[in-house]
Amino acid sequence: MEFDFQAIADSHQLVLSGLTWTLTMVFGSLALGVPIGLAACFAKLMMRGPINWIAIGYIEFYRTIPEMVNIFWIYFCLPLIFDVRFSSVASGLLALSLFSGAFLAEIFRAGIQAVPAGQIEAAYANGMPRRWIWAAIILPQATKLMIPAFISFFTDLVKVSGLLSAIGVGELIYQATVISNQTWKHFEMFTLVGVIYIAIITPLSLAAQHLEARYARNR
Repeated sequence: MEFDFQAIADSHQLVLSGLTWTLTMVFGSLALGVPIGLAACFAKLMMRGPINWIAIGYIEFYRTIPEMVNIFWIYFCLPLIFDVRFSSVASGLLALSLFSGAFLAEIFRAGIQAVPAGQIEAAYANGMPRRWIWAAIILPQATKLMIPAFISFFTDLVKVSGLLSAIGVGELIYQATVISNQTWKHFEMFTLVGVIYIAIITPLSLAAQHLEARYARNR
């Protein structure tokens, strides 16, 4: 069995189009997921009240259900409620954004709660205003602690975005499937897709591990 490099060369434009859509969906869902995650994080940190309960329910719900169920439910079921047909791109973006918001909320919460309580108490004791405590003490340290987990989640989101091919979003796996079905070059196309995912995810995973180990040594 010979690897047909010409098949890859002939289809490189569609593969690049798929990669572009993959990254577009990933970064688009992060752009929406970060504010959702921040809102859910602070609502959960309130520790009481209906907003806190809603945040906990949202986070646990989206951290529990399979990502494919989330995608299919938004694409097939949500239009039945609102009597509006969402495009595959809009449905996929909404699904990934809600998924991102739930996981990012926990990453943000863990980072904030990892800041030593003694520093915060000392700042209050010295009369520092609350906004300055957040700006000068909590957020700088919490952000640094969040970075490895955020990078790890980014790599997970890249992989989850491949599920959007099931609803017709023209991302990387969708384009590879179309090309391989037309050319019967399944081995070449899906090997190429695997190599692309490895090229994206491996450096990020190593960076996250390096940062996590360095922060652990510094602490």
